[in-house]
Amino acid sequence: MKVKRFEDLFVWQKGQDLAVLTYDTYRDNRDWSFKDQICRASVFVSNNIAEGFDRESDPDFARFLTIARTSSNEVKSMTYLAYRLGYIDQHTKDLFIGTTEEVSRMTLALRKSLSK
Repeated sequence: MKVKRFEDLFVWQKGQDLAVLTYDTYRDNRDWSFKDQICRASVFVSNNIAEGFDRESDPDFARFLTIARTSSNEVKSMTYLAYRLGYIDQHTKDLFIGTTEEVSRMTLALRKSLSK
């Protein structure tokens, strides 16, 4: 069965979950530039999946999936920094790392499936 809407992609849903987790976690953080960067990166994940979904070709979609994956890795990198800066605790760090790794795996798997 072919997916007809980007909203039905589990990876898009997981990307949305990552953005909500990010906004909830950093809602009260006063490091505005850090907060802005990690929030923007988290939103780019699902937005790039959505934008790429309706592209004219699988290679175009694959390019947007790569961008989504790199945005997820940016959130992952910033999570390590947030932990080192004391913005988040170990549990929250582990939650973010697990979520970003899942999004990364899912995005890569979908990208690979396009080339089959």
